[in-house]
This record gives sequence, C-alpha cells and structure tokens, in this order.
Amino acid sequence: MSLNSVTLVGRVGGDPDVKYFESGSVVCNLTLAVNRRTRNSDQPDWFNLELWGKQAEVAANYVRKGTQIGVSGSLKFEYWKDRNTGIDRSKPVIRVERLELLGSKRDNEADMGSSGYDDEF
Repeated sequence: MSLNSVTLVGRVGGDPDVKYFESGSVVCNLTLAVNRRTRNSDQPDWFNLELWGKQAEVAANYVRKGTQIGVSGSLKFEYWKDRNTGIDRSKPVIRVERLELLGSKRDNEADMGSSGYDDEF
C-alpha cells in the first residue's frame, strides 16, 4: 500500500502566479506559510503549491497575499539542472487537489471586494 497525502492550513505568501497555455490549461503557483509551534514562538514553514484547472482559476480570482486557505493534495519533487553551476537541484511541491478559502466571508470581501463566491470549491 502507498499513501501520498498532504493537508495544510495557512496564509498565502504572495499573489498567485498564473499561467495560461494555448491548450486551454491553466496553472497557478503559490507559496503557503504554515505556523509550526515551538516553545517560545510560532515559526513559519513555507510550502510551494501547484494548482491546475478549476482550482487554479479559483485561486487566480479569489486568493491574494495574506488569504487564509486550506489545501489537500500530494507531495511531488521537481528536478532540474542549475544553469550556472550544472548541479542537479530539486524542490518539494504540493500538487493541490482541493482548495478551501478560510476565514470569514467579511475578511475575504474586505481584502478583495464583494465577490459572491462560495467558501468551498
């Protein structure tokens, strides 16, 4: 049996980076800060998120820096060769399958203006 499941709740670190392809596909990349409690304070852990299709469009339209969201998906690694040094590099990325906008609707409307969307997609 194999299991690759990630669930996170945190605040978005910057506005969405959205790319549209000629094929009609859309991808959205975000960073997410999730507080990890330590004895003296909360320290943020940063995660790279990748959303495709409808989830990407929702993020593009409703998510902004500071928005609290919940995500679930799977962990993958991206691999590449550094152009300057030729060294193999990698980074973990969460491939988001489910996105939930959290916080009160009033908080979201104050950040983005009245939008009339549902809190869950």
